[in-house]
Amino acid sequence: MNRLTNFLENPNIKTVAQRGPYTVIQYERDLSVDASNALSAYYAAKMNVHKRQLVINLAQSNGICLQHGAMQWMLGNVQMNTGIKGVGDLIGKAFKGAATKEAAVNPEYYGDGLLVTEPTYKFLLPVNVSDFGGSLVVDDECFYSCDLTLQRTIQTRQNMSSAVAGGKGLFNFMMNGRGIAVIESYVPMEELVEVDLQDDVIKVDGSFVIAWSGSLSFTVERAGQTLIGSAASGEGLVNVYRGSGKLLMAPIR
Repeated sequence: MNRLTNFLENPNIKTVAQRGPYTVIQYERDLSVDASNALSAYYAAKMNVHKRQLVINLAQSNGICLQHGAMQWMLGNVQMNTGIKGVGDLIGKAFKGAATKEAAVNPEYYGDGLLVTEPTYKFLLPVNVSDFGGSLVVDDECFYSCDLTLQRTIQTRQNMSSAVAGGKGLFNFMMNGRGIAVIESYVPMEELVEVDLQDDVIKVDGSFVIAWSGSLSFTVERAGQTLIGSAASGEGLVNVYRGSGKLLMAPIR
């Protein structure tokens, strides 16, 4: 038995998102300050700079996968394993981690207890993978957590130009199936532009797309029809997403 007080009911803690077993909380004010940094902390809170944590109720899931090193504390019946099934699996995960810039081993947690992550100033965005057609690709270092009901793999870019010029590498982390994933973002959900494509195309000058449907193809192409035209426009190469699916695009990066 356990009793948890002065946490979720704390008046300084606000629930900003909830989906499935995941609850995102943020600290409205930083109370752990002294006279030397109180002024900066005050204005930071006014500009939406807050510490945030992910609270995971494992009793509402069949287990979750979490970003390497993100766990802060666990309460109750919680078990953890690496998800490695042998030497071959370890080599495969190491390759995947090197390719996607994510950790080679992201631990898996089971049970019916509570798991709370380390505080972060980034934004934690729970999304339903079904909203992306059952396949979600995230940009480098944007993966934070997901249900174990989702199959985790890597998506290979369709041509070498995507890796050399697209700023996203040759591989990206992909989740397939039914379940919830949590994206770690530099901007809040309120600032993300959501684009739904139906046999259409979007061209983006820069690495602003943080997540997209696995059904979309990603290539890097000239902004204009010719090299001279692209150079004259000042745009050069752009990231191109084609097909049918959804993507989330940040205004800054």
